[in-house]
Amino acid sequence: MTIRTPAILLIGTQQRDALTREFRRYEVDYRIEYADGLAAAIATTQMLHSQDVPIALVAAQMELPDAAGLVALDCVHAISSAAKRVIVLAWEEFRSAMEVVREAQLAGRIDTSLTVPRGVRDEEFHTAVTELLSDWGWTSDVPVVESVQIVSDGISPLKSQICDFLERLGVPFRVYKPDSDVGRDALAGLNGAEPTYPLVVSPLGGVMNAPSIGEIGALFSMGREPEAGRVYDLAIVGAGPAGLAAAVYGASEGLSTIMLDADAVGGQAGSSSMIRNYLGFPRGISGMRLAQRARSQANRFGAHIYSARPVHAAELADGPSGVHILTLDDTTVQARALLVATGVSYRRHGVQAVEDLVGLGVHYGAATSAARGCEGKDVHIVGGGNSAGQAAVHLARWARSVTIVIRRPDLSETMSDYLTREIAGNPRIAVRACSEVIDAGGAGRLDWITLRDKNTGGEEKVSSHGLFLLLGAKPCCDWLPDDVVRDRAGFVVTGRDTPQHTWVDGLPPASLETTVPGVFAAGDIRAGSMKRVASASGEGAAAVPLVHAYLDTVNGERPVLEPVPTS
Repeated sequence: MTIRTPAILLIGTQQRDALTREFRRYEVDYRIEYADGLAAAIATTQMLHSQDVPIALVAAQMELPDAAGLVALDCVHAISSAAKRVIVLAWEEFRSAMEVVREAQLAGRIDTSLTVPRGVRDEEFHTAVTELLSDWGWTSDVPVVESVQIVSDGISPLKSQICDFLERLGVPFRVYKPDSDVGRDALAGLNGAEPTYPLVVSPLGGVMNAPSIGEIGALFSMGREPEAGRVYDLAIVGAGPAGLAAAVYGASEGLSTIMLDADAVGGQAGSSSMIRNYLGFPRGISGMRLAQRARSQANRFGAHIYSARPVHAAELADGPSGVHILTLDDTTVQARALLVATGVSYRRHGVQAVEDLVGLGVHYGAATSAARGCEGKDVHIVGGGNSAGQAAVHLARWARSVTIVIRRPDLSETMSDYLTREIAGNPRIAVRACSEVIDAGGAGRLDWITLRDKNTGGEEKVSSHGLFLLLGAKPCCDWLPDDVVRDRAGFVVTGRDTPQHTWVDGLPPASLETTVPGVFAAGDIRAGSMKRVASASGEGAAAVPLVHAYLDTVNGERPVLEPVPTS
């Protein structure tokens, strides 16, 4: 496979000398191209496109000789939709241009704005550039060096699962055909055994014949297993934002901490292509990067983290002197305190024809690993929440068209304003309101779906080569015993929301504590939570002081709480 050097396109004349100086440091890894205006930018973009050279980033000054810089970015983006877009401002333009720039960011026309450096080593400028290039490299480019190679003879549900799992783990991989050099080497590595695709090749595990997600998860745990017979201070089930925050704070404060997740670290948030409203990341951050940074923090403080290790049952302690026992596939984990942070999964669609094509063009969640395979195709997203909006914007970088299918009249009730604005301004994205998917089919993979108008009952069969289902929240806590009370929807109740007959001595549990002492809940799994990344991580952090207080209770130092009136 030929890997072409990606390009950075700089558009402008007034700032050319300054930009030439600043972008010189990227010449080793990128092809730097210059255009003095709109016409030249379009010509250069078309030339690069004809040579199959990807454009990683395009930066334009605010005003060009023949157009506005924003117009030039729009035109380049129409040809090279995966490129990151930057508007470059001279310092004297900053005040007058900021309102236009702000509106452009809200509409999704640019990724960021930067002022031209006036001195040497403006590392803030280059931090922004390298972050954008890093995000482009992960989401849009093929990895130059892959940690894992997948050999597959075609599309399959297991292949889709493995690709999505590795993507969310932050492991660079590439897919090869059996008749490629990599494929032939992998087949030889089976030592005559019959291949069952996909094959997974890595320095850690050699050639693996159609491995399960659990086997791959164990591979990247470096064979490390939970310590048999050890009693941890805190066991966290679920490695989304709530679980990760609790692991960071728990381990950093001296609690022996173990975290288990049935899938990849990051939870549902980890599959988000770009989270733009999380505090401290003005240019946004992908769910995968956020999860892996948090994982690194927790690892640094000594937390033990395991992916693809589902918990099947829990035996909860009778009193504060006992331990909670979690049952895994092949072992048990014991802990004095337990945090339930399993979050939610997407509800199943329920139409059998759709379910039969899961992994064959139908995906639950954003499935960012599938986005590049949608290039030039028509795709559909079912769901009207923020995750659906983020997926639509991400898929529109490749797909010919993206249609969001919702039951409601519009997106305003369920999606954040910044996303509805960006979707409205993207010509590749359409919203099909008051509609639902009632059928799907294809020759071995998804080729079409049938939509029904909920108002008229009319049905329409349309072409679709990607169906992404983001259908609301189903709590993931079937493994918990009935002692942990849940509401009618299945979410875990905590604190003062617990039934009063379960209170002890007229006192409710702590704010994030369940009806079982020493068992806490945080994030999306908790009844009444906000279902946002920031609130989930806040609850995970807030649970740790409550765990400390509970462990002090175990040691006979019960904190004093005021009784709550029961009437």
